[in-house]
Amino acid sequence: MSRGTLEQIAVCILLVCAPQSVSAQAIALTKVVSKPVVRTTELPGEFYPFLSVELHAKVTGYIDKVFVDRGSAVRQGDLLVQLSAPELVARIVQVQAQVASAESDETQAEAELAAAQSNYQRLQEAANTPGAVAENDLIQAKQQTDAVQALVRSRQRTVESLRANLRSQQDLAAYLRVTAPFDGVITTRYIHPGALVGPGSDVPLLQLDQISHLRLAVAVPEADVAAIARGMTVDFKVPAHPERTFSGVIARPARALDRNTRTMPVELDVRNTEGLLAPGMYPSVRWPVDSSRAALLVPPSSIVTTTERVFVIRYNNGRAEWVNVQKGATIGNLVEVQGGLKSGDRIVEHATDELRDGAELKAVSR
Repeated sequence: MSRGTLEQIAVCILLVCAPQSVSAQAIALTKVVSKPVVRTTELPGEFYPFLSVELHAKVTGYIDKVFVDRGSAVRQGDLLVQLSAPELVARIVQVQAQVASAESDETQAEAELAAAQSNYQRLQEAANTPGAVAENDLIQAKQQTDAVQALVRSRQRTVESLRANLRSQQDLAAYLRVTAPFDGVITTRYIHPGALVGPGSDVPLLQLDQISHLRLAVAVPEADVAAIARGMTVDFKVPAHPERTFSGVIARPARALDRNTRTMPVELDVRNTEGLLAPGMYPSVRWPVDSSRAALLVPPSSIVTTTERVFVIRYNNGRAEWVNVQKGATIGNLVEVQGGLKSGDRIVEHATDELRDGAELKAVSR
């Protein structure tokens, strides 16, 4: 084979093996956005009834009937327990008889006073005629009238005293009916019919809790109290309903730290209209810790995660530029990132590590 033929073959091989020009890849781009976000930390909390009371007997008596049990929903004024106190009823009957007798005595004394006053007035009129009435008779009539007036006042005081005693006994009798002081649920029942109860007993009759409205107690660490604002809405979750996110309103911050735990007790008001929450539950509260700094946000699809790095691909003068980032919280449909980015940077919307650093790009950003 001649030298010229060999040179021609070599040229052909070089032409075949030479790298071909690669056209720029058309890639959809999106922009890095900057938004102020509320950063949160997870804090434990505990639910308490908004109102809670142990109902005790105010008078001594026996349990006659119990109209509720554990779990019973009641309305304010509902009859819960009926007590029986025969001695109290007997005292009321006795005092009623005393009142009736005293009122009869008062009526009789008033009749005697009317007669004495009429007699005294008649003698006064007759005394205008000289010699018609002896002066001693007039004096005696006046003394009689004064004495009967004093008797009437005495019997009036007796009636008033007995009536006050009757009202007091009747007020005590009203306590034989134990009623609900507010809407709620009976969470504990301690007594049964026939039991002797009274104001000196340490054992209550019932426990009544209001659970349609709950208190959520959270101990906020000292470092996180700056974000506390009365009226702020805070989200939380409970293990019983992991698929649901609930919320409450900051209502009662203590405004002072517990010296032992260095935390500030804060109460949130939580409406429990669906009845899914209960006192004693331990929710996980997403407590706001900072809302002053803006965050850089990108779509999740723009973040590439490999065994070596986490990065996004920035469009830089027509070429791909890998930029290392750190992922933060997911906020809506975007992810917070930290790294060498700034708001407004254009990045590849659907990035993969197959798009190499430095590759030529043709932007088709929207």
